[in-house]
Amino acid sequence: MSARPAPPRPVRTPCVQVCAVDGESGLCLGCYRTLPEIAGWSKLTDAEREALMAELPARRGRIRPEKLGLLG
Repeated sequence: MSARPAPPRPVRTPCVQVCAVDGESGLCLGCYRTLPEIAGWSKLTDAEREALMAELPARRGRIRPEKLGLLG
């Protein structure tokens, strides 16, 4: 009886189910990623994902506060 391989690990994502891209900054108002980053997320290595995750909090400042206020 051979051991079954572990199921693939789910891709960790910063998505918060608020998908609206700000035309001015090009960032998603929910997770602060760009459309190419969102589309390519599943192809990134763990190291690339972690590096991107580390950048996201600082990106919030690139979006005008009144736009973020629209999300409630």
